[in-house]
Amino acid sequence: MFSFFELKKNNVSLSTEILAGISSFLATAYIIVVNPSILSQTGMPFSAVLTATVLVSFFSSLMMGVYANNPILVAPGMGLNAFFTFTAVFTEKLSWQVALGTVFWSGVFFLLLSVFNIRSYIVKAIPKALRFAIAAGIGLFITLIGFANARFIVANPATMISHGSLNASTLTFIAGLLLTVVLLIRKVKGSILIGIVLTSLLAWPIGRWWGGPEAVVTINHIVSRPDFSLLFELDMVNSLKWSLAPIILAFVFTDMFDSLSTFVGLAEAADLLDENGEPRNLQKSLIVDAFSTTVAGLVGSSPGTAYIESAVGIEQGGKTGLTAVTGAILFLPFLFLSPLISAVPAIATAPALVLVGVFMMKPVVKINWNQLEEAFPAFIAMVLIPFTYSITQGIIWGFLSWTALHIATGKIREISLALWIINVFAVLALIF
Repeated sequence: MFSFFELKKNNVSLSTEILAGISSFLATAYIIVVNPSILSQTGMPFSAVLTATVLVSFFSSLMMGVYANNPILVAPGMGLNAFFTFTAVFTEKLSWQVALGTVFWSGVFFLLLSVFNIRSYIVKAIPKALRFAIAAGIGLFITLIGFANARFIVANPATMISHGSLNASTLTFIAGLLLTVVLLIRKVKGSILIGIVLTSLLAWPIGRWWGGPEAVVTINHIVSRPDFSLLFELDMVNSLKWSLAPIILAFVFTDMFDSLSTFVGLAEAADLLDENGEPRNLQKSLIVDAFSTTVAGLVGSSPGTAYIESAVGIEQGGKTGLTAVTGAILFLPFLFLSPLISAVPAIATAPALVLVGVFMMKPVVKINWNQLEEAFPAFIAMVLIPFTYSITQGIIWGFLSWTALHIATGKIREISLALWIINVFAVLALIF
């Protein structure tokens, strides 16, 4: 084990790696609750999505540790699950079976890009400002979903949206949100997961002692067998249509940006760099990420991606794949806890969604707001994602406005061939 994971070479002990894996797991484990709560809105069984979430998290994190030897956990990504549910299924009217098919094919495409190193050309072609804006826009989108799930924001025929009434549920959401923020400020390990548990406990009296006729939290039993009903239920044929290319490419681009930014950020922060100053085992890590997305489509989940929350374990001293392997193993017991987790109400996961939005807003400061040909397309991409309730629309109009402004201002030479190709796909997406 010491030689396989190169513990001596990285000057780290077995106990440190295991404790780091536990820390990363606690920071990441909220996805076990949040991912099923989002994807089950498509009609997919909650228990089956939970099983899929655990399977993706376990196999992908295990592969990251064993194959790439990096201390990074991989699980279904926030933002990608929102895109799956609210854009692919709700907006584009795809069945969840077809949507799972697009996840699978995006994983295959991402895998080919990673194996043949084509991804570097695509990434270089996409303006950094748009990458930052898309990440922030997805964060705003997730935040909107969180507030809507808590009924803190509601539909209003006069103003489109408005604030909800202060009642037992919204007050519990506010209390849970504040509690979770305080835990994060105090740097408590597993803050988001603890916040979900505490908010669920606060919601227990609703419908029992106050706030309504029906109980918000109900638990019939705690343990059950894993639900494998979503395995291989994807529609691989109908999802491979030209009209769905924008959905597949949106999954690919979002996953790619997310993964690369995570790998680069963690590598720089923890000095996980190779002799050339590049993130350690980057190509292998991206292959694992692509593998995770492919597996996700097969087992019944939205795409998997590397988790920035792995920084928690890295800060605890984790430097090798043993950290990821430890975290992977800790996911497995949750295969049998779907009844308990399904009892968690929407108002308990809503604070986590809002706070994930906060974290995803960080790249906004990297946009040059004084340069309008950069700032305007970035702003358009960022605001259209939540305003149109579609990640695809934000991405499309961000690319097209960037290209249009650079043509109009005589900077056409700054538009690469790859970016022209992306714009063609964007136009086709609007037409079809």
